[in-house]
Amino acid sequence: MDIIFNCPKCEQELVVDSSGAGTEINCPSCNEKIIIPQPPSPPGFVGVPGAMTTPTGQPINPIASSAAAKMELHLKVPVRDKPSESLIEKPKPPLEVAAKETDKKIRVRTIRHTDCIEVGHDRFDQVITEFLAKVGEDNIIGIHPLTYTHLDIGTQKLLTDYAVMIIYRG
Repeated sequence: MDIIFNCPKCEQELVVDSSGAGTEINCPSCNEKIIIPQPPSPPGFVGVPGAMTTPTGQPINPIASSAAAKMELHLKVPVRDKPSESLIEKPKPPLEVAAKETDKKIRVRTIRHTDCIEVGHDRFDQVITEFLAKVGEDNIIGIHPLTYTHLDIGTQKLLTDYAVMIIYRG
């Protein structure tokens, strides 16, 4: 711990380690001989309830004698009549759980574009629309576009085509 004091002649502020208390030094500013004073005694805790001190005068429980221990806080907690709404939504159950909760099984239907061509007329959209109407909007879980290649029997060439995979309850 440092001792802070002023030179009695020039009032220069000096800082010295407490181990040098009682020794004589020359002031670095005015060169006057000075005796280093004894360190000040620690502040007393007289009259502070719960502030027990050690023989050196230090408090045993510094928190009990702190300003925070003496401050009274009157806090209010909000009271609600109804439960507050949740800001985090629960995740939807996985498909396996959803399937077990209903009496309908999860099914998959793939409709290929090449299967919907009749006598030069493309009926792909019509076939998809009719199937979706038959299944019902509430039973549709997902609709996924697909691209695939197949061997054309007539030309013996690999052709790229598209399809739709529909996952539904039924």
